[in-house]
Amino acid sequence: MKIRKVVRHLEETRSENGRPVDPVHRVAFVGIVIANPYGSGYVEDLVTLADAVGEQIGELVGPPCVDLLGDEVEAFGKVALVGIDGEVEHGSALIHNLRFGNVFRKAAGGTELLPAAEKVGLPGAPIDVPLKHKTDSKTRSHHQTITIQVPGAPLPDEILVGCVAANAGRPLARLAVFGAETSGQ
Repeated sequence: MKIRKVVRHLEETRSENGRPVDPVHRVAFVGIVIANPYGSGYVEDLVTLADAVGEQIGELVGPPCVDLLGDEVEAFGKVALVGIDGEVEHGSALIHNLRFGNVFRKAAGGTELLPAAEKVGLPGAPIDVPLKHKTDSKTRSHHQTITIQVPGAPLPDEILVGCVAANAGRPLARLAVFGAETSGQ
C-alpha cells in the first residue's frame, strides 16, 4: 500500500447560535490518501484485496482517530473519496469490510454499523460523512453530518479513506427521542 498523505483534523465547537456548548463538541478525522490499489480499470474481484488490506487500513485511521478525539467516542462514521480514475466501488470495497470497520468499532467502543459516505471526486472535493451513535443508531441527537475536504486529494489515481469520531451529539441538540411523535391520526 502506497500512502501519500496522512491527514488529521480536530474541530471544537464551543458556542452555537450565541449559546455555550457544554460539553465542548469535538470532532476528529483521521484519513490516509493511498494509491488506488484497484487501479483505473474494472476489477471483478474487489473482496480479496479488501480483505487483505482492510485491517491494515483500519489500524492506520481508526485507533488514531479515537486518540485524536481525546475523549470518549459517542458518534462515528467512515468515508472513502475515490479519485476520478477509479470507481466508487473501489472505495466501498475498502470501507464496507468488517476487517476495516471492526478495528475502528473496537477502538471506539461501538457496537453499531458505521454510517458511511463514498463517492468519486476531484482533488479537494468535499464529502459529507454521516455520524450515528456508536451503540444506538436511533439516538437522534447524534445524527449529524461532517464535511471533510483535503486540499489536493485524492489525485485521479488515489483514494482518501478515513474515520470520523465525535464526543457528543449535535451541539445544542433538543429533538424528542426516537418514536416520541404521535401519529397525528
